[in-house]
Amino acid sequence: MGCVQSGSCKPRFCDSITVLELNASIDQNPTTIDESSDVVLRYRTPYFRASAQVLVPPVLKKEIWTVGWIQACNQMDFFNHYGNEGLSSWELSDLRAGHVAALSDSDGVSYPWYGSTSEIFTVVGPTRRDTQLTVSMNDNFHPSVTWSVPIATVGSPAQLTGIRRDQRFTTWLVARNEGTGEVTLLRTLRWRMRVRIDVDPRQPLGQRARLLEPLLQEQPQVLPKNEPIPPNALDKPNANDAQMLIWRPSSAQPIMVIPPKYTPTP
Repeated sequence: MGCVQSGSCKPRFCDSITVLELNASIDQNPTTIDESSDVVLRYRTPYFRASAQVLVPPVLKKEIWTVGWIQACNQMDFFNHYGNEGLSSWELSDLRAGHVAALSDSDGVSYPWYGSTSEIFTVVGPTRRDTQLTVSMNDNFHPSVTWSVPIATVGSPAQLTGIRRDQRFTTWLVARNEGTGEVTLLRTLRWRMRVRIDVDPRQPLGQRARLLEPLLQEQPQVLPKNEPIPPNALDKPNANDAQMLIWRPSSAQPIMVIPPKYTPTP
């Protein structure tokens, strides 16, 4: 697989880190819709799941190696339509403008890792024997979308007419030397999650929304050749902290309803 980001990594050790087994899938069930609230519509997509068994050879020096998952968002189209009134959209401004190729999808604490529990495994050297380990992760969407336009007052009528969502991700299985920052790319995955829901706000609560597509999501791809990790996938901000909610009325200028949680340090 080879090491990246440093010329000092010894190829013999990096090349001997072996992926014994890799599984990646999206659950074969449709997105579910919840209309139990008179304020928001909720939906829950199936889960993307990835799991790998990895064999790390003996670490002969006092080094610490972490094996785990890093994920980045490459595309986010997330639109909530409100008939003739306009639409709201969750947006990643730098990604939308093409300033970056991807944004970190870390949990916001464990950069660059997707998470810090089952998602990573740390090997502390020196070790005398091979270390066989398993790392796993999962991801899905479960948002709430207001029935009325996002700037409406309490008690406003339902006007939501549709939800369109299309997001793409790249997920890397990597090994990293925590002392030097040397990174070994073990596997690269790509996956996509789409949602299209139509809503008739004139219907009684519980009978308004229906899933149009997809009934089953496309399955993830394991790429035959590893792709490099963009710098933005390794550091702040993560996608959740960088996103903002914009209201785009049909006959007026856009309004920022919810600003990004992350603001760059001057």
